[in-house]
Amino acid sequence: MMIHRQHSRRLLWLFVVWLLHLPFWPAVVAKVNPLAVKVDSARVYSFSASRHTDADSIMERVRFFAPFYDGLIDEYKARLYLKGVIDVKRKNVFLRFLPSMFRLRKGERQYLVENSSDVNYRAPNLFDQKITASTGTVGKLWNPDGQLADYLKLRIYSPTLFEGKLISPLSVNGPKYYLYLIDSIMGPQHDRCYRIRFMPRHRSYQLVGGYVVVSDRVWSVREMRFTVCSEYFNCHVLVHMGSVGSGMEFLPQTIQLDGVFGFIGNRIQTNYLASYAYDEITPHDPMRQRGKAMENPYDLTALYTLRTDTNAYHRDTAYMAAIRPVPLAEEEQAIYARHRQRLDTIRLKRSPEAHKGVSWREVGDALVESNTVRLHKSGSLRFSPLLNPFMLSYSASKGVSYSMKLRYQSALPQDRFLSISPYLGYNFKQHEFYWRISSQFDYLPQKRMGIKLELGNGNRIYSSRLLDEIKNLPDSVNFNSLSLHYFRDLYAKLRHSWEIVNGLTVEATLAVHRRTEDKDARLKNFLQSGIVVGSQPVPQIGLNNIYNSFAPGLRIEWTPGLYYYMNGRRKMNLYSHYPTFSAEWERGVSGVLPHSGTYERIELDMQHHINLRPLHNLYYRLGWGAFTKQQTIYFVDFSNFRRSNLPTGWSDDIGGVFQLLGGQWYNSSRQYLRANITYEAPFLLMRGVHKLTQHVLNERLYLGALTVPHLKPYMEFGYGIGTHVFDFGFFVSSANWKYDSCGVKFTFELFNW
Repeated sequence: MMIHRQHSRRLLWLFVVWLLHLPFWPAVVAKVNPLAVKVDSARVYSFSASRHTDADSIMERVRFFAPFYDGLIDEYKARLYLKGVIDVKRKNVFLRFLPSMFRLRKGERQYLVENSSDVNYRAPNLFDQKITASTGTVGKLWNPDGQLADYLKLRIYSPTLFEGKLISPLSVNGPKYYLYLIDSIMGPQHDRCYRIRFMPRHRSYQLVGGYVVVSDRVWSVREMRFTVCSEYFNCHVLVHMGSVGSGMEFLPQTIQLDGVFGFIGNRIQTNYLASYAYDEITPHDPMRQRGKAMENPYDLTALYTLRTDTNAYHRDTAYMAAIRPVPLAEEEQAIYARHRQRLDTIRLKRSPEAHKGVSWREVGDALVESNTVRLHKSGSLRFSPLLNPFMLSYSASKGVSYSMKLRYQSALPQDRFLSISPYLGYNFKQHEFYWRISSQFDYLPQKRMGIKLELGNGNRIYSSRLLDEIKNLPDSVNFNSLSLHYFRDLYAKLRHSWEIVNGLTVEATLAVHRRTEDKDARLKNFLQSGIVVGSQPVPQIGLNNIYNSFAPGLRIEWTPGLYYYMNGRRKMNLYSHYPTFSAEWERGVSGVLPHSGTYERIELDMQHHINLRPLHNLYYRLGWGAFTKQQTIYFVDFSNFRRSNLPTGWSDDIGGVFQLLGGQWYNSSRQYLRANITYEAPFLLMRGVHKLTQHVLNERLYLGALTVPHLKPYMEFGYGIGTHVFDFGFFVSSANWKYDSCGVKFTFELFNW
């Protein structure tokens, strides 16, 4: 009798399962299977149907106690020592394009860095860190994947190993994502530990593989090892927890990170070791928490008492040697010795001609690296690389865009603050150069009272006269058939903000626009010949070449339950579990500037981010706006319903804009009603595509609805994926319940830390 291959496999698995239930199986398999259960004594423990030795039963107990252990500590203060060895195995010219890469020295392949810091933690997940000492052979601590700080904030018993990243095998829904297997049993009968291996059910960078060592009876973690992977960095993480019964039982003692970074032929090996020394541990006390809540539940200043001050670093090796809790290995001492020898050689060989080479090298760094220039007693200037392919963005409606950012910051006496941020960009589809300069001066930081001035050029726009001509056209109006009379926009916006009470901010605004006729020849032909839509001609429109607007306004924004902390006199808002509501009113005043119009603009908006469960997020936004009391020519330019002319990141606008909606529609109606919903989670539609699932960090579903004249309604549906390298979205739209168009959105996210 012939048995189909698939059936034979099923019979084989049934036979294996039957063998696993035999009472003598552990003793037999221990001799032949390296993954089988091992014990460290001569006695062999019977597994059979024992609940204590079944991997799923053990992990069930661990998952049951994990939330309890995660909340046992309200606060702790610790000294953190971190050392890292960076070994450049292979390098080429592309290594210079890494935004965070430090300068490599010729002939030097191994680098060492050490730092010591004070850490303050407060439940549920608030950390503050102040670096007190830093030495090494490089100027900064290199961050291979931008998550080194997350590794040091590791919470073993949390549903996610890092905040919002990596689903933990100890989470409540762990069996949905992981398989468990007993690897070995260690220790005597009264102090037994189980080593449980966990393996992802799906290939994904959001899941990890490794093992966890748990103590019998108390079901707390003694040790955990797992591997974090991405397209360019693989890291093995080994965590040792405190011993059972000690005050550090539920806190990490050491964290070891061994990783390999690969990027276009470059290969760098990294080894980091973090060691914690706890000075103060505050257990959970509901009465104390209730007392703090009665004072001010939203003030988190008690946590954010430590601030990083790079000018206060101890940089000498003698100080580091005195506080170093872990001695250096021989190879690490040799790295220091070679570095000191190299410095002595450079000092002897330094010549005036060498300075010229250094200046040219700094010019090259500015082209391919992000840089921060500290100006003596006047702040700092940070600018993105001039040649950076990762600042490219593409969407179906806007085409390819490229941008560059600069930022100047200056801390003034009494915690006042000044910042100036130029933002430059070019759109290749529209052949338009866009720019924006935002400056802000906070003169009363404890009340978030300040002045903001913004200058820039806006989107090309047309006047309300054209709206009057097309309002009676059928709903199937096609803007591509119209020769629209566009104006270029140059604007200045002045805002004065004041947070009256926590979460309630009032802004007085003043917007000035100067809109100049576009000199395109096609538009001149339009003025001479008029518009023809179908068989009905549209009359010629007599327009001025320049229009101005002068519009004071008021904006009120309210976020209930807003958490914050005080950094000296400066109030720093954090987050809220409730939506943010805003109302904005603007009044155009005629007569102040030549050719200015009279109008009123009113907009209401609500947006909210809900964390449903680990790595599952829901975003929604609702808005309404209208132009009223129009007496003369004006320009429809909403604040919340607009199209950014400069490229923005995926997280900046992907959940609140319409990706396929043509730019003309944003200025073609006197009122709008919109809604946007985005749902983000791993393993939505890609679960069955095993070869691709590994690279997908999360998936997103989009739904957008808009009602304006001639679009009743406009609907947009989308699906997107997020990876370490790029984010990609595919969108389909419908207008008036009919298919309209489809397109994609693409942004680089590689090294976007």
